Amino acid sequence: MINTIGIDQYGYTYHNLGKHPRKALLERLGSKKAVKTYRDKKDGSIVHVGYVIRNLWIDLYKIEPFEGEVII
Repeated sequence: MINTIGIDQYGYTYHNLGKHPRKALLERLGSKKAVKTYRDKKDGSIVHVGYVIRNLWIDLYKIEPFEGEVII
């Protein structure tokens, strides 16, 4: 199971956004409009990293369970 969280420019976190983070954020913030935000990578490509909703710049992050290798 992969979950998504959002962190805005003030450090506030939005947990358990699920498979559709845009929809969850719009519902939680009581808004109908979200504008995608992008970031340049070192290799020159551009990636979608979050949304601007109600003057909040929210970056999204995937949370995955940690599984360490067992050495016997």
